[in-house]
Amino acid sequence: MNENGLDLVVVIMAGGAGTRFWPLSTEERPKQFINLFGDRSLLQKSFDRVSDLVTPARVLVLTNAAYMSIVKEQLPQIPSENIIGEPIRRDTAAAVGLSAVLCRKRFGNPVIATLTADHLIEPVDLFQQTLLSAARRATDSNALYTFGIQPTYPATGYGYLERGASIGDYEGVEHFQLLRFKEKPDLETASQYVESGKFYWNSGMFVWTADAILKEFELHLPDHAKALSRAAAADQTPEWEDALKVAFESLHRVSIDFGVMEKAQNVCCVASKFSWDDVGGWLALRSYLPKDEAGNCFRGKAIMLDATDNVLFCEDPEETIMLIGVKDLVVVRAGAGLLIVNKDRTEDIKKLVEGMEAGGKAEG
Repeated sequence: MNENGLDLVVVIMAGGAGTRFWPLSTEERPKQFINLFGDRSLLQKSFDRVSDLVTPARVLVLTNAAYMSIVKEQLPQIPSENIIGEPIRRDTAAAVGLSAVLCRKRFGNPVIATLTADHLIEPVDLFQQTLLSAARRATDSNALYTFGIQPTYPATGYGYLERGASIGDYEGVEHFQLLRFKEKPDLETASQYVESGKFYWNSGMFVWTADAILKEFELHLPDHAKALSRAAAADQTPEWEDALKVAFESLHRVSIDFGVMEKAQNVCCVASKFSWDDVGGWLALRSYLPKDEAGNCFRGKAIMLDATDNVLFCEDPEETIMLIGVKDLVVVRAGAGLLIVNKDRTEDIKKLVEGMEAGGKAEG
């Protein structure tokens, strides 16, 4: 038990590729490891949010094997055996299942907060209040909990949660039964969701006991449960890497939402009142960067003449970007890369980068 009376373990999911922030974010150093805000990366900020809830020994970071050294560099206080490198990408169900079998083996039946490494959440105290409220209820009820985010606009890039009946207010946090998960909708459907007042954005963060989530894996993804349990038996032995590789090679790709959560019966959500942003691309920075009278947002040195509503980001504080007579552009200078894109086409950055990494040349 820790000082908040909970047998709590925190799992931080940090395996994403983050191609929408090229050229600052690359395949070698994706979004969660870069400094978009201040001097701490998104991963470090994720750890900071829970560092006074649990000791570093009770924080696990699930990442890609290629990123283990970056995690160790950025979070040196976490024991090396708590930084778990997935040998191949098998989507979120594999990562969640692996973290759960490792938590059960190492800690018994703790309540696990499964969080993201690449989101911006403020204020921290409200986030912690919400997490602890969900954790206590998950411990008492064996329910699977997720964090529902109040939508501020009809987003088509997020999944949605349809809430059911209220099950009470616990420590100032509202709890609801969850009726169903909804995939990313089109604009018309998203607008209907928001207008109904019955839907939350799906944050991708969860709270559950190890036993509760593993029971659902055994019911709905039994092959995952068996393969990952076999791998966990080799945890912290010389056979670990080989066992993990064999397990992951046997798994099919499936998300935790589709593979487990949409099928589980006892699912609840907490109504999260903290500010949440998945910082999905360069345009998300408009809310956090300084802005001039012409609507230009910028980090670094910027000189502008007759330029309006642009987003500028310069990694090197000694470099300068100059704009004359342009509007609605995103201009980014980082490393050896330069990005110039119209704000209406930023979603195409991912397509262009993936084509580049595949050795092709995007045209159009």
